[in-house]
Order: sequence, then C-alpha cells, then structure tokens
Amino acid sequence: MTLTHINPDTLHHNPAFSQAVLLDGPGRLLVIGGQNAVDTDGAIVGDDVGTQTAKALENLLAVLHSVGAGQEHVAKLTVYLTAGQDINAGFAASQRVWGQHATALTVLQVASLGRPEFLVEIEALAYLPAE
Repeated sequence: MTLTHINPDTLHHNPAFSQAVLLDGPGRLLVIGGQNAVDTDGAIVGDDVGTQTAKALENLLAVLHSVGAGQEHVAKLTVYLTAGQDINAGFAASQRVWGQHATALTVLQVASLGRPEFLVEIEALAYLPAE
C-alpha cells in the first residue's frame, strides 16, 4: 500500500496540507470518528482552541497507534472549529503534535459541537497495509 500526496503545480502549495492523497494497493481503511479534547475520564482538557486541538490530535494518535498505525497512514483530516475560533492557534498546536505530515485537509467552522465546551473536533481517514 502506498500513499502518494498530490499537489498539482497549478494549485496553491502549503506545507500544512496536501490537495489530495492517492491510496493505492491492497489494504484496510480506518475511519476515525470525531476526536475531542477529553481525557480518559471524559473530562474536557483546555478551554482554548490550541490546547483542545493538541489534545484532540493526541487522542487521534492514540486510536492510530492502537491498530499499529501512525500519521504516515492518514489520508485525510477533517477539522471542525466552532465559529469565531482562531484557526492560526489551531494550526500552531497541530504542528507541535502532528508534525510535518501534510495530509489532505478540510477545515470547517460550525455553530457548535456535541458539548458547548468543545471548540474543535477532528476526524480522520487512514489507509493501512493489508494484514
């Protein structure tokens, strides 16, 4: 299985994301539901978008690691931010936790999330080699 990052020369280039990711070969698709900034007891971690983004990504990494995967297997992230949040603070936090794994990315601003204290939620699609 290979993931090829697609960034046509005719489109804007940004080191934070790829325009598309091509998944090729036999493998398994991992669909990761929305991850929020909660600890193992379900308590919300942080009250700012940077702290919550970092914790949501740490939780997403825990899901990946639980099946023997890592950032290199992620084809797409979808980030939901509540309206009015500073997207730059979220990106800065994501760089600290996620590093230089530029995947396909969609960022949306929404009115609210599942709990009023949630400021960010992150979903992922990952492609893993066949067992």
